[in-house]
Amino acid sequence: MGGSNEAWLEKARREFPPRKVEKWVAMAGAACIVFGREGYARASVDALAAEAGVSTRTLYNHFPGGKAQLFSTVVTWTSSEVKDAQVALLHSVLDPERPPRPEDLERDLVALARGFVGLMADYPNHFALVRHIHAEADHVPPEVLQAWREAGPGPAGHALAEALDGLAAVGLLDLHGDAALAGAHLMALISHAIIQQSHYGVLPLPKEETERLITGGVAAFLRAYRAA
Repeated sequence: MGGSNEAWLEKARREFPPRKVEKWVAMAGAACIVFGREGYARASVDALAAEAGVSTRTLYNHFPGGKAQLFSTVVTWTSSEVKDAQVALLHSVLDPERPPRPEDLERDLVALARGFVGLMADYPNHFALVRHIHAEADHVPPEVLQAWREAGPGPAGHALAEALDGLAAVGLLDLHGDAALAGAHLMALISHAIIQQSHYGVLPLPKEETERLITGGVAAFLRAYRAA
């Protein structure tokens, strides 16, 4: 699990009986599978409880808000995990203390893109949830959508903008005054086609096609943002 989730789990274990924490984690894990398979609208409380091996009464004892609360919990939990992985990858590839040489910038951005795309295979249940969030946005409670953005896409996007700002500060990129927009463009160019064609990793693309889309996306980004 990601660092922020590990901290939460450690705190929960200090404040609650181990059995309660274990049941919470088991139900959250089972719910991730059910929501990823059936989506928010189709998943029933009975199915969620059955997957976790508990009664519906037990589920409501832990999650009084029922399906909506459980979905919010699972989405924010997994989003935090993926965000932690994305930030760790950013720091390992684009170390702010050791910026790449100009001739290595494209290589490093391709390595970063490969890592980001690879997370779909590392966290399949999370990206199944994200697929359903986009497909069922009109059925998911607005507060759940907001919680998801605040747990994952928001801070991950901020971290990417900071990393690109660091590259601009050493003269490698010209972000035209908007690092957040540049980050959004980079993510769209390196991942949008892969996400659409693979349906968030459900139908993985051939390695050669994935590589073509990644390298082409990075090249397009640098044509727009490489410093003169």
